[in-house]
Order: sequence, then structure tokens, then C-alpha cells
Amino acid sequence: MKSSTGHTGPLTGMRVIDLSQIMAGPTCSIMLADMGADVIKVEKLPGGDDSRAYREPRVNQVSAPFMIMNRNKRGIALNLKLAQGRAILLRMLEEADVLLENFRGGTLEKLGLGYEVLSQANPGLIYCAISGYGRSGPYADKGGFDLIAQGFAGLMSVTGEPGGPPVKSGNPVSDMNAGVLAALGITAAYVHKLKTGQGQIVDTSLMDAALQQTSWHAAVYFATGQSPGPAGSAHLLTAPYQAFQTSDGWINIGGANQSNWERIADVLGHPEWRDDPRYATNTNRMANLDSLTAAMNSVLVTRSRADWTTAFDTAGVPAGPVHTIGEALTHPQTLARGMVVDLVHPQAGPTKAIGCPIHFSHTPTQVTRPAPMLGEHTRELLRQYGYSDAEIDAFVVQGVVEEAASPPT
Repeated sequence: MKSSTGHTGPLTGMRVIDLSQIMAGPTCSIMLADMGADVIKVEKLPGGDDSRAYREPRVNQVSAPFMIMNRNKRGIALNLKLAQGRAILLRMLEEADVLLENFRGGTLEKLGLGYEVLSQANPGLIYCAISGYGRSGPYADKGGFDLIAQGFAGLMSVTGEPGGPPVKSGNPVSDMNAGVLAALGITAAYVHKLKTGQGQIVDTSLMDAALQQTSWHAAVYFATGQSPGPAGSAHLLTAPYQAFQTSDGWINIGGANQSNWERIADVLGHPEWRDDPRYATNTNRMANLDSLTAAMNSVLVTRSRADWTTAFDTAGVPAGPVHTIGEALTHPQTLARGMVVDLVHPQAGPTKAIGCPIHFSHTPTQVTRPAPMLGEHTRELLRQYGYSDAEIDAFVVQGVVEEAASPPT
């Protein structure tokens, strides 16, 4: 079966059957789709992907969270609780390269759709499972969410201000990193398949993805036996490297080496700080971080964020504003990198989405398709897999599949 993406990305020719939902799995499949893979999103019945039920915000009654995570994919609505639904999925998997799922461990096995069964029919199948804690170990059967993983991995213990309560990262870091790791694992397994014809299981989890994000903190623990705590926006190992307040907002300043620190002292009009015994070395600056922060803030608050950004840029010091989400998404650099894309959804109308963060010189990524309505491509896909219109009509009546309703006018 030919790819229907029309893309020329580096993964053109890969077919992905995506059973995942909400965040981790869709993060993976959106990256694969942007790079040219034909991603077929299989949504459960009734209701589809759980993120469709995130009621606010909505655009013309369509879930904005669902739309932003599922562009560039075709969609089929399939009831896997029915034998006919499972038979349809098995037919789709006979010639697929990848099955992606993020169910609780054992869910597909109970439906007779585990890797051991599927690989008999398709030895080249790459079976990617994203779970809460992975497919091995005492927690293999436990479910997981981003919040739980961030707490389990210690991320919440190092986020926030010193002395404050545990704070999770503002973004779902374990969910999204798990999706990125899954995309990397699938791509590596696909290379292996192209060389050998052999498929395999790709297994990652929210816990694994969250633990991977603790590298600096793990280094401290392994070296000292002590668990570091939160440091606000400051760096665990170097200073000054944090957010500072200006007259009209916040600015990040990265003094991650000695030469940058010396330039910072000059820009702030205090060259004597270079040799001040409290601040002369990184070790001393870390030991006197509160004093250093107060001294720098007393100067930085006298001018605007834009003024200081220009001054530090001129001096070659890494610095930048702390943007709101809106400021970040409308910045000229963001737009120049293609990180905001325009799409037209059949019900929501004109919408925007995040672009692909990977850029290729010869096989560029493309974002051409809005997120599907529930069952939008059901008939198109079933036809491609050899089902007649009469069979499809019967499936609809029997509740095996669902087709998208016409958008309200």
C-alpha cells in the first residue's frame, strides 16, 4: 500500500498504526508524521482519544489540546472490544512497520493483540510501548501519569523555590520526553529493520523519561550521597545562571563560565566584582549565591528587559527575556524557524499548531493535515485495506467503526 502523506521527509514509506492517546504517544507519532511517516490514528469507541473530552479551550466545539497533538495524522474510529474490530486492526497490522501504544501493561495482550501474536503475522513489526513504569520490574503493571512520574523520579523535589512545597514542571516533561524517546527508539529500530527485516519491541516509560531529566542532580547524588533540593531558576552547579528581575520583567543571564562572568560584571558596571573574593571564582559565587543575586538584582532592576538584553548581546553574554507563552509563540525567531504553522480544520476552521523542531536540509518536514475528526478517514482507510462499501456500512451499523459526522454549519 502506498503512503498517502505526499511528503518527502526522511521517514517517507514508514507506516505507523497509532493506538496511543492524550500526550506521550501522540508526541511520538506527531514527530514521525512530520518526518514523512504515514500515521494512522486508531481511536477507541465510544468517544475516541480522551483528550477530545478536554472541554476547554475549544474552537468551534473542537478540543484545542486534541488538535495540537494530532495534526498530520489520518484517523479511524474502531471498537477493539468487538472481534470484528480486532480483525480490522490485525489486517492493518499485517503490512505496518510500527504499532504504537501507551496502554497499561497487558491491555493488548488480553485482547489477543500482544507482540508475540502480532509478530507471528508480521515479523518485521516494530511494537512500541510507552507505559508508566516500563514492561519489566515490580511496577510493570502499574499505570502512570506525568504528575506521578515527575514525583517518582525526584523532579518535583528539585523544582520550585528553596523551602517551598514540591512543584511539578509547568509542562508535562515526562510525557513529552517519553514521546521523543519513543520516536528515537522507533527510528533506530526501523533502521535495523531495513537492514535485517527484523522487528522488535521498543519499550520506554514516563518513569524512564523523567529519570533521564535528572542528570545534573544524579551527578551530585552519585558523587556525594546527598539529594539536592530546589534552587528556583538558579543552576545547581554554576553561577550566575538564573532569572533576574528588571524594571519591566524578567531576564535570564547565563554566566556558565569564568569569561562570561567577567563580562557580566563589566556590563553591570561593577568590574570590581571580578576580583571580589566572594565572587572571583565559580566556587565562591555558588557559596555566596544569595549575596550575588541580591547585588545583581539591585542593578538590573534599574533598566528594562529590552535594554539589558541588548547590552548583554553586545557584550557576547548569553542572556534572554523570560517570555510569556504568547510572546514566545509570536517572536520573529520562532516564526522564522517555522515553529508555528497554519492549518484549516474542517470544523474548527483556521487554526495554528506547533511546527516540527527538527530541520533537514534535503528531506524537509511538512505539516499539511489538521487533526482528524473522530472517524474522519474511516471509510477511506477501510477501502484501502480491501473492505467494500457494503462491508463498511455494516460495520457502522454494528458499532464496529464510526464515521465522522458532517461539521456543523
